This record gives sequence, C-alpha cells and structure tokens, in this order.
Amino acid sequence: MRDQQRDQQRDQQSREEFQPGMRRFFTRPRECAFCSDKSAKIEWKQVEVLRRYVSDEGKIRPRRQTGSCAKHQRELARAIKRARHMALLPFSGEVLR
Repeated sequence: MRDQQRDQQRDQQSREEFQPGMRRFFTRPRECAFCSDKSAKIEWKQVEVLRRYVSDEGKIRPRRQTGSCAKHQRELARAIKRARHMALLPFSGEVLR
C-alpha cells in the first residue's frame, strides 16, 4: 500500500514539474538574411557565404539552424551543390587519412 502511495506522489510531482505542452525555453524565429537584405544574392561563386550554411561534416544545415525561409533555403542548397560540382566546396568535411 505504501508503495502505491509513494508512486502516486512521485507521479503527481512529475506532472506538476513537466506539464504537457509546456516548453522549457523559447527561441524566437530568426529572420531570413536574404529576405531582410535584398542586395544579398545567392550564387555558387560566393564560397565564403556558402560555407556558413555547411556543417563541419560537409552537410547542408537545415532551415531551423540557418533561419532562412523555404525559398532561400532551396536556393542555398542548389548553390552549394553547384559549388561542390565545380570543386569550390568539398563534398565531405575533413580529409580522411
């Protein structure tokens, strides 16, 4: 009987601490850098700009990390793939030896 009461108390405490649907932190959505700055263009020749949107492993960063809108994320992915094809960006992160 005591075990059941103890379990019920533990369950009630955990429900009070972590309510469903409640988030511990709130990150405000970022503005797309290319929407806010109309003069910024996405081109495969701008390797320095494209490197910011590629991880250390060589993967294209997702929208939730870059903060870009869907339209510009597609353009970024296309430009990164073209730069890789032209050997301006590596397909993988570091060179394995």
